[in-house]
Amino acid sequence: GGVSRASPRRLSGLPTAADDSGLEVFALDGRPGVHSRRFALHRGPPEAQDAANNAELLRRLAGAPPERRRARYRCVVVYLPSPDAPAVTFEGTCLGAIVTAPRGHAGFGYDPLFLSDELGQTFGEATSEDKHRVSHRGRAFRALAAWLAEHAPR
Repeated sequence: GGVSRASPRRLSGLPTAADDSGLEVFALDGRPGVHSRRFALHRGPPEAQDAANNAELLRRLAGAPPERRRARYRCVVVYLPSPDAPAVTFEGTCLGAIVTAPRGHAGFGYDPLFLSDELGQTFGEATSEDKHRVSHRGRAFRALAAWLAEHAPR
């Protein structure tokens, strides 16, 4: 038997949600974007990938003034209520800037480099509660939850 190429929503027949997130640096034309995990093209354990990605981002922004370090985390969630229904999309963003050196050890990925406008600290310095309150992913899924509360069958 071959591998089925049917989409997950067709296989299960159930409502399906999927998301993708990334860090978009405006001066880098939105890079790394959806390629955030593979930005440095490093293979290895997640911690080594994070270190390589952060080093690559800092290399590309070396010497850049603050206005060229503006960035945002962005998440897009796609929800399919049923296999034949049209997709509904939700987006969440979190604005900030890339600092010149990592700050904090919390979170993962680019968190020690991303200075949140709202928190005034990097996601690497923030508590989980504060990060989740302003995070792009949290905002996108809260928008989905609000839509479901309004559109769910009663």
